[in-house]
Amino acid sequence: MTDLETRPAPPGAALLRRAAPALLGYAAVRALGLLTLALWSTASGKDAYTLLTARWDALWYARVAGPGYGYQVRLPNGDVHSALAFFPLLPWLERLLHAVSPLSYADAGFTVSLLASLAAACGVFAVADRLYGRRAGVCAVLLWAVLPVGIVQSMAYSESLFTALAAWSLYAVLAGRLPAAGALALLAGLTRPVGLAVVAAVWTAGISAAVRGSFSWRHALGMALAPLGAAGYVLWVGRRTGGGVLGYLDVQAGWRNGFDGGYAFARFVGAMFTSFPSALAGAGLIVGVALVLRLYVAGVRRGQPLPLLVYTGVVTVLALCASSYFGSKPRLLMPAFPLLFPLATALARARTSRSALVVGGVAVASAVYGAFWLTGSGPP
Repeated sequence: MTDLETRPAPPGAALLRRAAPALLGYAAVRALGLLTLALWSTASGKDAYTLLTARWDALWYARVAGPGYGYQVRLPNGDVHSALAFFPLLPWLERLLHAVSPLSYADAGFTVSLLASLAAACGVFAVADRLYGRRAGVCAVLLWAVLPVGIVQSMAYSESLFTALAAWSLYAVLAGRLPAAGALALLAGLTRPVGLAVVAAVWTAGISAAVRGSFSWRHALGMALAPLGAAGYVLWVGRRTGGGVLGYLDVQAGWRNGFDGGYAFARFVGAMFTSFPSALAGAGLIVGVALVLRLYVAGVRRGQPLPLLVYTGVVTVLALCASSYFGSKPRLLMPAFPLLFPLATALARARTSRSALVVGGVAVASAVYGAFWLTGSGPP
């Protein structure tokens, strides 16, 4: 950690030039995914752009950007789905872009996500490059692009925006720039509830510095800034709902979402083994969870910096241990990009032709799966 902090970070222009191959590869993978979705949706009688910008969470973000946080839906069973469940940074950006351009809120959300996905790819590269070198950085970005649910990176969702803020905050942590890391953590905390993971990474860096005897006002400032976004929004929701500090949890309860340590998810997987076809899906989920845990352990064994391990661990625990929306767990794991670093370093050691073949094949499979997944009943 100390060596990383003392190593000077390259200037922005130099870093961008260094990341150019990764960004070009990322753009190619995303273009393949969008083209596949366009062809698939046309064949199934659906509109690809509507799937990307005006369904599921994208609709809720647009409603917040427009009418505001007063919108809610009461379901026949009595549950209340409130717009207050959605953190405000993406809707704020949609509203801003709508105000200064002819774009609709949906168009603005799509534009923000496209730009944020490039910023996220550059941030993933910057972190991996600093730790393992340029080739591993390129491989890490391509692996993040070809995730099975990578199409979400091009949707009017908040995953790309959050990952961009988280990645650059982590990069600032590694570079010893705690005020910048704290400011980015503040914004990440205004984007998704999992912003707590970025706050935890910044605080881990500050506490580590204190243990080493190198704590300074920069660490203190970064630690002070980091939680303000998430805490501010949660407290505002509590005041608006009259629920106090637990008001946001009450809002999430209306969506039947909460944290139960993974009990509901375990029951969901177990219930799949009651018939043969669903048992295969259940076995696939178990293999997927085992792979995530193995990659995390690999990161620990290979000495990933503690702030990254804390960040990845919090994202993983919150994703796997949420009590609802089990089909969304792969999407919720998307910001945990340091899980890909062991695979990226292995891919970087392989011959270029072999790496290109592997990434190309997975990119095609990801594009097909993303189109199939998004044109299904959803939500992702």
